[in-house]
Amino acid sequence: MKSLIGRRLLQSMGLLGIALFSTEALAQVTVPNVSLGLKSTDNPQEIVDSIKIILMLTVLTLAPAILILMTCFTRIIVIFSFLRQALGTQQMPPNQLLVGLSLFLTFFIMRPAFNEINSEALKPFLNGEIQQEVAMETGLLPLRKFMFKQTRPEDLSLFLTLSGQGEAKTRGDVETMVLIPAFVISELKTAFQIGFIIYLPFLIIDMVIASVLMAMGMMMLPPVVISLPFKIMLFVIVDGWSLIVGSMVKSFG
Repeated sequence: MKSLIGRRLLQSMGLLGIALFSTEALAQVTVPNVSLGLKSTDNPQEIVDSIKIILMLTVLTLAPAILILMTCFTRIIVIFSFLRQALGTQQMPPNQLLVGLSLFLTFFIMRPAFNEINSEALKPFLNGEIQQEVAMETGLLPLRKFMFKQTRPEDLSLFLTLSGQGEAKTRGDVETMVLIPAFVISELKTAFQIGFIIYLPFLIIDMVIASVLMAMGMMMLPPVVISLPFKIMLFVIVDGWSLIVGSMVKSFG
């Protein structure tokens, strides 16, 4: 009896599937039609629009690199990585959480620059008030201003020398391709300095715990197992997240 009911149920499901995927049923479903192709044209405006679309797709492809290398994202994510290593919590907080928090902190810190790009470059370009070249140059100005503020003079001089450009008289003489690597190594140096400071209190806790365990003769017990709760407790007591995030945001002021 049960097998008969099961067979009928399968038959009913099969008929329902055939009905759903039949030609008549599919004919009643509206599916958007998207076609990609190349065609010849004599209209110069269509050619210009096609080139603009290609350039826009290229910019979107490079957007992650632009976000990482031309904003404060590098310093923030490196400091968070040092913090996790100093705490010794392995994969906690997870990478996705640290990257997400770093991303939103980047948007928060870079908000004045992004607002200026939107008002001075993006909106006028979309409204047809300025050309694409002018929009790109105007949009780069806030990012260049931010990078110049965070770049050390010695790092900038290094890449000016490596590029064969020599010393630049004004900031306008410095090419963006020279400014970006100088800015990145400056951010890495700053992040490593902050990471060293973060490491110190947790290193002291590890040394104290290790000394106590050795004095008690507990050689087989890993000191990390005992020190981890104390490091987490210290981090919570001093409100570590607010302290570190607040210090990082103020460091870009």
